[in-house]
Amino acid sequence: MKRVRPIATLVLAVLAVSVLIGGCTQQPVQDVTTPWPVADKERTVPKPAEPPRWPYTGKKASSEKATHKRPLSIKIENSKSARPQTGLNSADVVYETIAEGGITRFNCIFHSKVPDVVGPVRSARLSDLWIVPQYDALFFFSGASASVEGAVNRDKLPNLSQDAGVSAPYSRSSARSAPHNLYLDTDEAYRTAKSRGYKITADLDPLQFERRKPDGEPTVTEISVPFSNYNRVRWVYDDGVYRRFNDGVAHRDAATNKQVTARNVVVMWAKYEVASRDMVGSTTYRIVLGGKGRVSIFRDGQRFDGTWTADRDAPPKFKDSDGRPIKLGQGRTWFQVIPLDGKITMSGPE
Repeated sequence: MKRVRPIATLVLAVLAVSVLIGGCTQQPVQDVTTPWPVADKERTVPKPAEPPRWPYTGKKASSEKATHKRPLSIKIENSKSARPQTGLNSADVVYETIAEGGITRFNCIFHSKVPDVVGPVRSARLSDLWIVPQYDALFFFSGASASVEGAVNRDKLPNLSQDAGVSAPYSRSSARSAPHNLYLDTDEAYRTAKSRGYKITADLDPLQFERRKPDGEPTVTEISVPFSNYNRVRWVYDDGVYRRFNDGVAHRDAATNKQVTARNVVVMWAKYEVASRDMVGSTTYRIVLGGKGRVSIFRDGQRFDGTWTADRDAPPKFKDSDGRPIKLGQGRTWFQVIPLDGKITMSGPE
């Protein structure tokens, strides 16, 4: 009997190998390419919208609409009989200038925080002809010399004084004697301004602010500003703010009994020109707050020297000797306006 199974198996194996070899025949390699997409423009990621900020403090505002409310410019006296005043710690900006007899007077700009009541309110001065339009404010005061009153009207400032027949916002306090007892109701102030045809909204030019604190430790922690023998001011740096002392006593806001503070103390040297002298020899000054002059800015315990420039259309701007902007810290600013020959003293940490 023949053995055919091994032979058949061999034949099948050979055929299988042949098929495999034939199936593994190398084929020509073809290039496969995928085109890159063509970009029409560089992809950008939109930045988150900046929150609205108050133009005179640099702090976040509740809404964009709120920042267009028109500020109030209110004249507040600073005689010893006027202290403690009401509302100083609510002002965004305060200008302190020398009035008659070496006593100083304030022009307070209220915008981001407007207290219910402010005072005591006193008369206007020639320096207000610069300050009020720079901040596009509604101007509230009580009394003025004939020359100042004429200049306010000639320059078309929004005159909302008692002399202009405005009475509704003003009232006298029985807790003090006249003339140191006149106070302003700010809600009524806005209503009166509107009823007299003045705009109560505005597009405001902001002060320039720096959100970051400067590098380094505090180097100037006390500043003395001797306006006159009758008014000596001292600022002491403490916990991020400057605390005010007037004639050696902590200066307080009667609304809260808290000490008056500022984030920025700006010493401006300006031209004091003699405008008039009264019968007892008291001098009224024409203080020039336009053009340019020397400035020292104190914030975060440090001093920045430079130049201020301003006109009647916007608040002052500040630059250092290299022409770079000097910016303010976010918060309240007190301008200490002293004569060109005025001197301040400073001291550092002990």
